[in-house]
Amino acid sequence: MAKRVAGDSLARNSVLIMASTVGTSGLGYLFWMVAARSLAPSAVGAATALISVATVVSMLSNLGIGHMFIQRLPAAAAVVWSRIVSGGLLIGCAATALTATAAAIVLPRLAGNFAVLNGPALITTAVALTASTLLDYVFVAHRASHGMFWRNLALAAGKVVALPVVTGAGLHDAKAVLLAWTLPSIAVTVVTLAVSPRRLREGARLTGTGLVHEVRHVRAAMTGHHLINLAQAGPGALLPVLVTARLGASANAHFYVAWMTASVLFMVSPAVASAFYAERSHAGNVQLPRAAGLVLAVIGGPALILFAAGDQILGLFSSSYAAGGGLLLKILVVAAIPDAITNLAVAHWRSRREFRRCLHLNLVMATTCLVLTWWWLPGLGIAAAGIAWLAGQFAGALLVLVFGTKRNRTTKVSRRPRNLRRPPSRPKEAALR
Repeated sequence: MAKRVAGDSLARNSVLIMASTVGTSGLGYLFWMVAARSLAPSAVGAATALISVATVVSMLSNLGIGHMFIQRLPAAAAVVWSRIVSGGLLIGCAATALTATAAAIVLPRLAGNFAVLNGPALITTAVALTASTLLDYVFVAHRASHGMFWRNLALAAGKVVALPVVTGAGLHDAKAVLLAWTLPSIAVTVVTLAVSPRRLREGARLTGTGLVHEVRHVRAAMTGHHLINLAQAGPGALLPVLVTARLGASANAHFYVAWMTASVLFMVSPAVASAFYAERSHAGNVQLPRAAGLVLAVIGGPALILFAAGDQILGLFSSSYAAGGGLLLKILVVAAIPDAITNLAVAHWRSRREFRRCLHLNLVMATTCLVLTWWWLPGLGIAAAGIAWLAGQFAGALLVLVFGTKRNRTTKVSRRPRNLRRPPSRPKEAALR
């Protein structure tokens, strides 16, 4: 089995991307468990609120550069490769810093629950997230997901080690969580930038030159990939922000733990979708049913475990987390099925450059999820976010079915034999002779 996976590029890179996420999630789970047991829910909630806002800021500001990397890096010579990566990282991080500054000024004025935001902490966390995310895409572009795996594992382990050190130094508020969460990310990113480029592309060297030349390519990525990415990842990143705004930091702590637990399922289809897209960017002839089968094989067991024993798993944090997030977790487990359908559909259409269809699908799901979440949160509590997420994914899966049926009908019509056309009619005079 291991030899078969190692020899299959799609399976190998999908597994490595998933392993990276599983390792990060597992250690992240331990990180938040330690935080929940050593800090008050208000402190954990305030920290998760800032991290959630930083995630949204990073998502808004990466400008589709990651998918641009997947498209352009595989065939690029060393000099061009260096310019693409350097320019993409600089533009993405600069845009993130500007957006984070604006968020730190505007959000506390819009909602009192965001008074916990700290400007410098938000900027630092968001920039670290953008740099880390874009570097992951560099590894995916080269089908070298093992580098991504070890980098993210070191990052997550660093957070777990840093938290008791910070709390042992006397910090017991949200700052302790933020320092332990952000400092390892910065350290691992610096090491990655120093070591990895030359290993991925011989002769590569990151510089600040060629930035103006890359602006044109980033602008093109913004109008295609970035809009799709925003609509696709936006709801997941915004849900903790909406929970904080409507219900407060303590409720967000319960939501965030349940969401983080369910993410072990939500990471599978995006991992396979990224590997699937990278394979097609390398001119690979990978069929969609094969990718779908890989997703189903991986999520089946964990989904059953989370649905049956979710309360006990959340209880590892405390009984209040189990009581507050148990129902939400079950709803999110069910939502993993339509989520997988829509993620693979977007990757398939993206590889065919059907960007408008990808955008329309993601916009329908995002709008459904966010509007219903905002309406339902005050009355239903944090479970409203899960119900709205499920509704959005279900609407998306229905649209995939509609689009697929329409394409099949179009294909059948286009394949009808053309030799059945009526022969040209003869002039009347000739016909009467």
